[in-house]
Amino acid sequence: MARKPSTPVKAPSAEMSIVIVHGPELFLHAEYTKRLVDSLKEAHGEIEQFVFDGATTALSVVLDELRSYGLMQSHKLVVIDNASDFMKAAGNRPAMERYAAEPMSEATLLLRSREWRPGNFDKAVKKNGTVIKCEPPGDAAAEKWCVARVEKVHQVRLEPSAARLLVERIGTSLSRLDVELSKLASACGTGPDAAITRDAVIELVGLGREEQAWLIQEPILAGDRALALKTLQSLYDVSRAPSVLLMWACVDLARKLNEAALMLEQGMPTAALSRPLQLWGPSARTLPAAAQRLGSRRTGAMLESLLELDRRTKTGRMPGLSDAPASREATRRTLECVAAQLADKLG
Repeated sequence: MARKPSTPVKAPSAEMSIVIVHGPELFLHAEYTKRLVDSLKEAHGEIEQFVFDGATTALSVVLDELRSYGLMQSHKLVVIDNASDFMKAAGNRPAMERYAAEPMSEATLLLRSREWRPGNFDKAVKKNGTVIKCEPPGDAAAEKWCVARVEKVHQVRLEPSAARLLVERIGTSLSRLDVELSKLASACGTGPDAAITRDAVIELVGLGREEQAWLIQEPILAGDRALALKTLQSLYDVSRAPSVLLMWACVDLARKLNEAALMLEQGMPTAALSRPLQLWGPSARTLPAAAQRLGSRRTGAMLESLLELDRRTKTGRMPGLSDAPASREATRRTLECVAAQLADKLG
């Protein structure tokens, strides 16, 4: 059976009595609010705006504002933030469903919320308004958005490779991407030849959480136990690098050490190790030196020990790695033990 095409979402406009904007992407909340305000001003001239916190505002206050005429007798825009909390309050949802059935023509109601529970109220709203879900786009869509956004707002060209790296490092949050695009555009200048390159992103945009996890390898490789623990704590507690990636960074280091040791024992020159092991920076020198000093027997034992620990955490033989609040302390201790033991063996 052919898949039924989804109904396109209607953009907010002055003809709508009620608009619901919900979801985690706050940048889109602001964009749709601006569209609605611009449309209302074009239709009615100056408008009065009233913003309420749905977590603390009573139903009677909102309804009174919607049903009363403004002092300037102009059109009203009544905004309820944290609208999900407002709708949860006792009696609010049925009352708002009744209002949606016969909304005031002199006022527009805008509900904004990260979370939202759909129901009969949404069905009533769609008759005279719209319900818009605001979610971060996928990677490809985010890259296209970045290219179009920076050209429209800053008149600067964003190279496709730079857009890909930016999304890799920042993620697909449009709010965060917009901030970084403004910073990059400011640094790269304007004009017909101005462009944001991949090198500019590398220089000006911080590492993403996944890339940061690999920073634990450097102090371990240096055999500096104290620095390794300090780096781990910073990555896990401050940068919020995922524990699974931190563990894998340690396993990856042991794997590279063992492979380097085997290659060296087979007569491969040190300079030839960088390409197959993907070594760069200081590690291109320090890792082969450590591998040669330890030998394949010791590096192999290190790798097997880490792989066994990883298996135990994944099979229930010891507490698994979890970044949930209740498990972070135990997870941190496990990671600290791994980092300390590796640093000691390399020291």
